[in-house]
Amino acid sequence: MQNQVVERARAWLAEDPDPDTRAELSALLAGAEAEGPDGEAALAELADRFTGTLRFGTAGLRGELGAGPMRMNRAVVVRAAAGLAAYLREHAERPAGSPPGLVVVGYDARCKSADFARDTAAVMTGAGLRAALLPRPLPTPVLAFAIRHLGAVAGVTVTASHNPPRDNGYKVYLGDGAQIVPPADELIAAEIDAVGALADVPLAEDGWQVLDEDIVRAYLDRAVTVLDPASPRDLRVVHTSLHGVGGDTVAAAFELAGFPPLVPVPEQQEPDPDFPTVDFPNPEEPGAMDLAYATARTAAQDAPVDLIIANDPDADRCAVAVPDADNADGWRMLHGDEVGALLAEHLVRKGARGTFAESIVSSSLLGRIAAAAGVDHTETLTGFKWISRAPGLRYGYEEALGYCVDPDGVRDKDGVTAALLVAELAAAQRAEGRTLTDLLDELAVRHGLHATDQLSVRVRDLSLIAAAMRRLREEPPTELAGLKVVSAEDLNEGGGDLPPTDGLRYALRGETDARVIVRPSGTEPKLKCYLEVVVPVADAAALPAARSHAADVLARLKTDLSAAAGI
Repeated sequence: MQNQVVERARAWLAEDPDPDTRAELSALLAGAEAEGPDGEAALAELADRFTGTLRFGTAGLRGELGAGPMRMNRAVVVRAAAGLAAYLREHAERPAGSPPGLVVVGYDARCKSADFARDTAAVMTGAGLRAALLPRPLPTPVLAFAIRHLGAVAGVTVTASHNPPRDNGYKVYLGDGAQIVPPADELIAAEIDAVGALADVPLAEDGWQVLDEDIVRAYLDRAVTVLDPASPRDLRVVHTSLHGVGGDTVAAAFELAGFPPLVPVPEQQEPDPDFPTVDFPNPEEPGAMDLAYATARTAAQDAPVDLIIANDPDADRCAVAVPDADNADGWRMLHGDEVGALLAEHLVRKGARGTFAESIVSSSLLGRIAAAAGVDHTETLTGFKWISRAPGLRYGYEEALGYCVDPDGVRDKDGVTAALLVAELAAAQRAEGRTLTDLLDELAVRHGLHATDQLSVRVRDLSLIAAAMRRLREEPPTELAGLKVVSAEDLNEGGGDLPPTDGLRYALRGETDARVIVRPSGTEPKLKCYLEVVVPVADAAALPAARSHAADVLARLKTDLSAAAGI
């Protein structure tokens, strides 16, 4: 086995187009020849990189940077691009006599992102397609917009979103501007597997287009149309891009919309692939918002700060924090479900019609808001690749800070337009002497307090996730947090309009109603458990007791579910 791994590594080294990964792999091969622990460690690392391949799926590719087929690198990207090009040549529709299909390529500021984007453009051009690169590192929503705006047959964005700094990724969209779903992912994967020697993949040296700033201006012009031109703009907002690519674009959008200048978090505003101030560049992770809170406290010495908005590194997600005197930081970050409900309520008040869609792990509050407003509501599997395909979509969200507020412009989650719409709502509330938390209280009294939380377990050994799911299937819980499990669904079997997926859903009844969904993450090595408790509320005076009760039930659900899953 060791000899096979070394042989594969040497064969890879012979065709690796990147001097950086060639040097890295050469050092590993040299180290593997040493005796003792150092040699064993080098062989183990080679085995980790060369036993298997990084698989292309509905999330595209995502993994750690480095040499070898189990890492993200230029060789892997060239093969992926060649497979995508072959798929597009076979399946992309275009009228007879029309020019070859256009593929738009975007990228973030992570290590190697620009290289991967250029390689993709070179492969597409070499395959006889047309390719257009975005002018610089830009938010993923700009790429999703450009596909529809330019009439492209597909789009690629090179990003690992909110993954750790060592990762990068490769996400594919088709011509409708939505992420790929089966069977397209399987067909593309088959084409990737069919790619032969890397030297046989035609790589153009030039011939692709580099778009200019007009595409960014077009995106911004579209983005501000989510706002009512006559709505209030008096709002002071602190913003952080978490070392990602959203800073300039979000600031420009707010300026064009007529809001006061954003107050940036200076340590995090410029793109930095090392993400030096956070452990994980995800607003949901502990500590990620600390500098934003500190900036807001400092800025408040001059004038009050009304809101904090954070984007993840590729700016397709949006986090919101509100002032909270009871919190040690002076701020409270809203749950994704809370922001999802606020945006839904704002949109129905603005007269939005169409389908309001959410993932099955998001709060059931959206369904109640939609029913009260007389608009259609639907649930999909987790991920915007499914939400964006809801028939008649007008608004879609998932609890992981993803919101689609303008599906005709960007048929994907968009942290820029979501930020604009949240700011509009907050400014409107401020003009009435109210806050976003006041509106959340109003929704709780009207529809019941929908309290959500998550038990998320990050692992290095993925077999632990499989073992937890197997244990829950073989020994399903009959009671959690003192509530009876009245139904247990294995989502692998599908159900209703949902295709099969690896997940479990429990409905609970007792002193209150609750719902639990357990599923492996599709993009990170995590087991995720989504919890919701619904408590009826008679009036505003009953809210503190309802929140205390819901928090107690959620805490007990976490404890009991952890024990049941063995995590």
